[in-house]
Formats: sequence, C-alpha cells, structure tokens
Amino acid sequence: MPAPRKFTREQLQVAALALVDDQGLAGLTMRSLAATLGTGPMTIYNYVDGREGLEQLVTEAVMAEVRWDSAASGDWGDEVLAVAEGIWCAVRAHPHAIPLILTRRSYDLATLLPAEALLRALARSGRSGAELLVAFRAVSGFVTGFAQAELAGPLSVARDEDLTTITDRVGALPSERFPKLIELAHAAVTSRPEVEFRAGMRIILTGLKA
Repeated sequence: MPAPRKFTREQLQVAALALVDDQGLAGLTMRSLAATLGTGPMTIYNYVDGREGLEQLVTEAVMAEVRWDSAASGDWGDEVLAVAEGIWCAVRAHPHAIPLILTRRSYDLATLLPAEALLRALARSGRSGAELLVAFRAVSGFVTGFAQAELAGPLSVARDEDLTTITDRVGALPSERFPKLIELAHAAVTSRPEVEFRAGMRIILTGLKA
C-alpha cells in the first residue's frame, strides 16, 4: 500500500506561486520550494517532473484565480468582456509569472475552463470554426498583450520606481522627436489600468460586432 501523499497539488501551487511573486522565476527551484514546504528537495520530485513541472504549478496557480461574473449580461459582448477581464486580473496580479503564461502550453483544468468560457461567449456572436478561432486569438492576444505591456512596455513600472518617475523620464525626452510618447506619459498619470483595459476590449468587441 503506497504511503499517503504529504502535500496536495493545491499546496504545491500556492507555495510555488508565492516564491515567484517574491523572488521571480529564478527563485523557483526544487530546493526553494522544498524549503518553503518544510521538506527535502527529493520529496518534491515525487510530485513534479523537474523544471517543467515547477513552472506548470505556477501557471495552474495563476489561472486557478480567474473569476468572472457568469451572469454579466444577456449581451455576448458583455460576457466576453467579463471573462477576458477575469483572466487579465488574475494574470496581472502576478507579473513575474507572465512570461510563463505567454509561453507555456497548458491543458490543466484551471486553464481550460476560462478558455472554454471565452469561446462559448464568442460563439454566441454566431461564429464557429475558423472565424471563432480568429476571434478567440484576437481577444486572448489582447488580454496577455495588455498584461505584458504593464510589465515591459515603455510606461511599465519597476519594483523600485513609481509611475511619476517613469512619466517624468518620458516627459523629458526631446518633444520634437517623441511628441506622442510624451502625450501618453502625461495621460498615464491620471489613467487607471482597469479603465484602459475595458476601453481596449470595447474596441476589439466593436470590431467583432461590425
């Protein structure tokens, strides 16, 4: 009879994501995860398969946080917006994990459920097959791209900086060469990411409805 498992999958996910949030992806190792859980590194090999398994824990943990209002509206566009915003909120809450979300192909339940919900909402527009695929990629690409722009865009904020520091730096650029970047920097001072996200999604949805 096999020995009872010491940790649940959820415990491993929570601990792995906490490490990435605190130390970045470089801080996620078998040894560091084992130390966090109060066990030895070899124990972790009983649960995950090397680096790939560790990264899978993180993506599962992030996507497990996705929440949306399933009764948002009778309008399919509002339903798409609700699911998309739920995914974006979960992803942007863990900026160090964004590279994994962008590059890992995952088939775990936590990732598949939001994807299915988004597809069903888009399908209510009358799309199927290739048209549904294009719409899905347009929306999901905007969600992940918007999250990435906050992390690595020209107005992204590092840990030891604030938005004013960034906007002042951009504002000091030669105005004759970078007038629009400077304009954006000034607008960013009073703008809120959630408002920008919804406005951007409305542009996508307007195109899908046209």
